Amino acid sequence: MSQSRRSKERVLTQTFGIILGITIAVWLLRGFGLLTFIPGGVIWLLILLSLVTGILSRLQHMWWRF
Repeated sequence: MSQSRRSKERVLTQTFGIILGITIAVWLLRGFGLLTFIPGGVIWLLILLSLVTGILSRLQHMWWRF
């Protein structure tokens, strides 16, 4: 596997991790009452975005394996 493929896989995986971390942080802070001004739709959007990036990251690993 070439270096550019690995770096592209790493970028999508890191993006997934960052989005997931932000989602968990916002969810917890809103639950503790610190970010009460954020609507629930934003949290659902973050959850959906993290699911999509996680699925794309996994599919990318499977596609580039062959």
